[in-house]
Amino acid sequence: MQDAALKITRALISVSDKTGLDKLAAALHAHGVEIISSGGTLKYLADHGIPATPIEKVTGNPESFGDRKSTRLNSSH
Repeated sequence: MQDAALKITRALISVSDKTGLDKLAAALHAHGVEIISSGGTLKYLADHGIPATPIEKVTGNPESFGDRKSTRLNSSH
């Protein structure tokens, strides 16, 4: 059986130390990866011209508690 190639289509990026983030995010974007982010990281990416989807568009939850709750997925269970 052949190994199937894994294609990364989305990446959640939220970091406090943004050293080198512009290069990493630009490379992901160049390879067609949708970047999802929040707060300061989202602003940093926008300031560097790197498109990113706000986390609340994916989770359906607004940011709160200084971004700590923003990555929690909306669930009806």
